[in-house]
Amino acid sequence: MATPLHGVYAPVLTPFDAQLAPDAGRFIAHCRWLVQHQVGLAIFGTNSEAASLSVAERIDLTDQLVAAGIPASRLLPGTGACALTDAVTLTRHAVAAGAPGVLMVPPFYFKSVSDDGVFAYYSEIIERVGSDKLGIYLYHIPQFTQVPITFGLIERLLKRYPETVLGAKDSSGDWANSKTMIDNYAAGGFAVFPASESLLSRALPIGAAGCISATVNMNPAGIQALYEGWNTAQGQALQDRADVIRQIFQAVPMIPAMKRVLAEFSSDPAWRVVRPPLCALDDDTTKSTLSALREAGFDMPGYPGRSRS
Repeated sequence: MATPLHGVYAPVLTPFDAQLAPDAGRFIAHCRWLVQHQVGLAIFGTNSEAASLSVAERIDLTDQLVAAGIPASRLLPGTGACALTDAVTLTRHAVAAGAPGVLMVPPFYFKSVSDDGVFAYYSEIIERVGSDKLGIYLYHIPQFTQVPITFGLIERLLKRYPETVLGAKDSSGDWANSKTMIDNYAAGGFAVFPASESLLSRALPIGAAGCISATVNMNPAGIQALYEGWNTAQGQALQDRADVIRQIFQAVPMIPAMKRVLAEFSSDPAWRVVRPPLCALDDDTTKSTLSALREAGFDMPGYPGRSRS
């Protein structure tokens, strides 16, 4: 049986080269910097542009990460897919690579599907992978998928697969939903991760496992410090500072903005590239975002520089 995870995780940004191919070198360097700040790597999440990556690309990037010495124990790969067989392939590979868990969005093309259908999806994956090393973290992001992870579904899965279904990421943005999920299931060991560090001071005291947040890509040290120190004398100041940075990125298209800021701080313009249908951040928005970040005292100490290509 896998052990439930806890802590701070970044849905790692995926760099692309000028031909829109994944750039493994930049990806590894970014992951290494994040791990140095003691956070985990939720590779192939929403902010990783995972829906724009093929199965082969995800497998190759995972293999290159592990080969580069990034500990597999820090990985929480996203393995959900519309096609059941793709999800099985990705999940098998993640388990074989040594990842202690996978983050699994429900199939998201068909709308208004029943809990019976979503239960069958997860059940088929669990049965086909057939590993006692598999730990699944359900990914609730209904504003994107239109397929919610309901409490009834969680209860059915926990009853059937208590040693495999180990937690959930709640990206609904609804604190009441996150709180209910924590209140109902955390005491039994179910690890609940809100999708924003702005909820840590409310979520950790009642049993949340941590957070899986886009802006961990930009502020890993600050968010990790908040996770470790929310209940200290500095806790409110840590929360306030993390909130300011989060709010700056939330005010603009988040994925292009994070990539553009990385490009500026690393002096590496290749980081600007996003895969269509996303578009790179425009210069005016970049200037206002950088200005707000400077005013907030934002920095990325130790971020790896790279010569321009």
